[in-house]
Amino acid sequence: MGETTKIALSAGIQVGGSLFTPEQLAKIGSVVGMDAKIEMTPFKQLYAEVPIERRDAIKEELEHYGLEVYPAGFVTKSLIACNFCKGAEEAGLDAARTLNKTIAGIETPTPLKIGYAGCALGTSEPLLKDIGVIKMRDTFDIYVGGEPKGLKTSFAKLLVSGLTEDRLGPVVTAIIDFYKTHAKGKEKFSKFVDRVSLEQLRQIAG
Repeated sequence: MGETTKIALSAGIQVGGSLFTPEQLAKIGSVVGMDAKIEMTPFKQLYAEVPIERRDAIKEELEHYGLEVYPAGFVTKSLIACNFCKGAEEAGLDAARTLNKTIAGIETPTPLKIGYAGCALGTSEPLLKDIGVIKMRDTFDIYVGGEPKGLKTSFAKLLVSGLTEDRLGPVVTAIIDFYKTHAKGKEKFSKFVDRVSLEQLRQIAG
């Protein structure tokens, strides 16, 4: 095999969570090849190692079967969403899908995980993500700086509350852009938040 690269595969945001169908799983195996290395990640994506020269063709074929294909590595991961147990409309399925299209695959200093919960139950654990979005009735709250790893695990802090749906994408994108511009090297997002302060990030969030 020649030079390879990793791609990230997601089943898409839907009621019930990140559900791969048997057909999709079989297709992944047949398209990437029986010898390919496929890794289950903690952020609900599959990583598959594929030949660089076949990457675009593989991406197109997998997307034909309803899979979402993103870059792997130092990028914003596809949205880690809840199971929408309160129903698609009440839990904001459309808002989650729109946000995912806006943020997934953006190059960042370190991998960035963004969680979405359709209610205050927070089953997707948004407060342990770099950026957490929680739907509160008809508006959204955004939390930043969660740290799930190590002995110093910490919850994300409330950045802004009461956002309308149309402001959700622009505000999260502004936070990501500010991080990309002002991070020191490969500075983790949680450390970045502590360094620049919530007050400064609130100005960015507008």
